[in-house]
Amino acid sequence: MAESMQGLKRSHRCAELSRQQLGEQVTVMGWVQKTRNTGGLIFVDLRDRSGLLQVTFSSEKVSEEVFHKAYRLRSEFVVAVTGTVVEREGGVNPNLKTGEIEVIADSLRILSEAETPPFPIEEHSKTKEELRLKYRYLDLRRPDLQANLMLRSKVCMLTRAFLTEEGFLEIETPMLTKSTPEGARDYLVPSRVHPGSFYALPQSPQLFKQLLMCSGYDRYFQIARCFRDEDLRADRQPEFTQIDMELSFVDVDDVIDVNERLLAKIMKEAIGVEVQLPIPRMAWQEAMDRFGSDKPDLRYGMELHDITEIVRNCEFTVFRSAIEAGGSVRGINAKGQGGMPRKKIDALVEFAKGYGAKGLAYVAVNEDGTYKSSFAKFMKQEEMDALVAAMDGQAGDLLLFAADQNKVVYDVLGALRVELAEQMGLPDPDEFCFVWITEFPLLEWNEEQGRYTAMHHPFTMPMEEDLPYLQSEPGRVRAKAYDIVLNGTELGGGSVRIHQNDIQEKMFEALGFSKEAAYEQFGFLLNAFKYGVPPHAGLAYGLDRMIMLMAKQDSIRDVIAFPKVKDASCLMSEAPNVVDDKQLAELDIAIINKEES
Repeated sequence: MAESMQGLKRSHRCAELSRQQLGEQVTVMGWVQKTRNTGGLIFVDLRDRSGLLQVTFSSEKVSEEVFHKAYRLRSEFVVAVTGTVVEREGGVNPNLKTGEIEVIADSLRILSEAETPPFPIEEHSKTKEELRLKYRYLDLRRPDLQANLMLRSKVCMLTRAFLTEEGFLEIETPMLTKSTPEGARDYLVPSRVHPGSFYALPQSPQLFKQLLMCSGYDRYFQIARCFRDEDLRADRQPEFTQIDMELSFVDVDDVIDVNERLLAKIMKEAIGVEVQLPIPRMAWQEAMDRFGSDKPDLRYGMELHDITEIVRNCEFTVFRSAIEAGGSVRGINAKGQGGMPRKKIDALVEFAKGYGAKGLAYVAVNEDGTYKSSFAKFMKQEEMDALVAAMDGQAGDLLLFAADQNKVVYDVLGALRVELAEQMGLPDPDEFCFVWITEFPLLEWNEEQGRYTAMHHPFTMPMEEDLPYLQSEPGRVRAKAYDIVLNGTELGGGSVRIHQNDIQEKMFEALGFSKEAAYEQFGFLLNAFKYGVPPHAGLAYGLDRMIMLMAKQDSIRDVIAFPKVKDASCLMSEAPNVVDDKQLAELDIAIINKEES
């Protein structure tokens, strides 16, 4: 039978106790991790969010009733214990914060009994994730998950304190907004009072935070919930959290400055990591040329080498045809991997094909300086020597090449670089390497739509020196945009916004928008700009990704309290689900299956 607390008050969390409390009577409450019965003594490991504490029940020191209740305790019972803090008998447990002490119990109340859980509540659980997510309320009792969520809370608190000190105002923006088809798919919410009309859940607070700048609020931030109905991916959530901000009367350097200091404070105070300021900056084109990625992991080298000119006139058709079609030939040097078995090389070829490659060419440099290659017979000796030298090829190295249009070559080698680095154990999990990526292309060509689309969004300011090309050569225009990257993951991104009407109109023209179409989608923002808009810029972090990297986790699901799985469903609550006909009728909605339609 469960007992009530009857006025009992908790004096400490379990792991808040130490030698400082020796001799004190304390009251602790929590969940039973495990029990050990040696006859006259019952040892209980008591757990709460702070950690574990050993509680000892002695048949000589407690009543028969209390000892009998202790005998009944099982895993996950919720109990309250009052007792005295003493030095731990039988030696110190160095693996516990409370390893020098224990509590000798005087009284015990069983606040709640528990069935045997479907999996052990333990750190680094080996239980299948599907089962743990079905019983997420139990999974969240695990100390490692609790540490992740406590870190998340601390980062939010530090962010609020820092930005408030910097003069930012925390302002909430609407959750029910207007759908804007440009970008990812919206989650739509039907309106009961406006039949046939729909709200959209926000993909970001972008338009509203720009309106706040028009309204004179100067510096805004929000820890904002956002929603995107995106294609399924293992580590993508339909709802996520942003640390969102916008600033007036600023340019790129101002935004970067305040954010570097924010990151330094968060990293130092939350996980004890010093961030050297200023954080390095790298132009987008340099990042692509060196790493094949606009989110490069700088913890290791293995940079790309452009060998286009070296092989331009060779007889290897794969290289020559790529170059003649306007593409390039580039490679990476996997140091010390020259002895890789053919089976593993074939696996790398298949991996590369997943990123658009037609294949991979390779050269293994033997210890005697000769080459084992997939294409040597098409090359002269001096061409092979020049190619290997350009790749800094040494005895024992494996050189891998992609030949295609630049985008494909970047995608393939950028992904291959990361894959090989993981196989070779190059990334140091204790190293945190930040870099700003700047000068992104303003626009990118969309083959499917046959037009340019905004790489960030339609309100991103072009670099002033590139403005003359916005109408004549839109593909060469760079944006005043910036991403902050950590260990190969984009933590956040932002840009300076367009505040001049003439530039905004040219931007819409480059995107293929008529003036009418632009006003239909963004009219309330464009109208606001008619009444005096300050120069402004902003940035948003993916909070889930940030915490994942700080906590050294492999999945954002491990830093979100109640995440969804790959198909955007919740295994615990069984959302999404059907609703009854009455609710649908109130919304003037009918469900028609595909066969009927």
